[in-house]
Amino acid sequence: MSFSTYLGVFLAGYTAVVLGFYTMSLVIPKAGFVARSLAAYIGLIICAIYGVVASIVLRILGKEQIAQWTTARAFKYLMAATTGVTFVVEDPNNVLGTTRPAVFIGPHQTELDVLMLGCIFPKYCSVTAKSSLKKVPFLGWFMTLSGTVFIDRKNSKDARSAMAGAAAQMKDRKQSVYMFPEGTRSYAKDPMLLPFKKGAFHLAVQAGVPIVPVVVANYSHVLYLKDLTFNAGKVPVKVLDPIPTEGLTAEDVDELTRSTRELMLKEMVALTEKAQKRAIAMPSSTSNGTGNGVVRASGVEATISSK
Repeated sequence: MSFSTYLGVFLAGYTAVVLGFYTMSLVIPKAGFVARSLAAYIGLIICAIYGVVASIVLRILGKEQIAQWTTARAFKYLMAATTGVTFVVEDPNNVLGTTRPAVFIGPHQTELDVLMLGCIFPKYCSVTAKSSLKKVPFLGWFMTLSGTVFIDRKNSKDARSAMAGAAAQMKDRKQSVYMFPEGTRSYAKDPMLLPFKKGAFHLAVQAGVPIVPVVVANYSHVLYLKDLTFNAGKVPVKVLDPIPTEGLTAEDVDELTRSTRELMLKEMVALTEKAQKRAIAMPSSTSNGTGNGVVRASGVEATISSK
């Protein structure tokens, strides 16, 4: 049997299993979690393979900076078709289409944030990722080819020094980046933000580009891993006005980080209240013992891959 035959058999079998779990979910609701999880994983693999091919072609054409945008959109439409989940973007001032370069930041709730990026990702933008992902087949190849900002979390440099190279390349290439300042997923049941790390803000200040907060309503009603919830649904996203950094220095980063986090937390609660139609108490902005919601630890090494 040829490779294409094996691949066809695998995909047919995988599809049958997914459809089987969707059918079971009519009687056993938790089966829907398995069905959507399987659909999401195969969708991610398919789009990573597509992304590798698209990155190679676009690099030859000199347009590699839109590789992540086109791959993100492919994942958006594939997930909507196979899982019924999507993110609805509110961007009345077309910030996503007109602000470049910039450092886009947003909350990091679960693995489903990959789909959120698929729905909001602007052109001429790249994600950040830990350097170990370079070694992951397909996904790592795609990230490398499409200009991902890789972060070495084992590096002991402070955040200011670590972001200097990335800042220079952002200005030279007019390349935006998207970062999760929490640094890890919260898996929260209700809207909240973990303490922010300062790397994204050092990067914006050094590059002299605005910070663009992207606020996502809490979506634990759609995906909540602790009780195996994974439902179809639409999750609202709001793009806030850019926050300028011209004239700011490293000494201003703490306050910039704190005020941006506070703004995002308020908007996140309001957006969730509107989406879920229920009152939500404002969480403490000084949780986890950080005092002001800002991590004091040192940062990371970052470069924008161009090879």
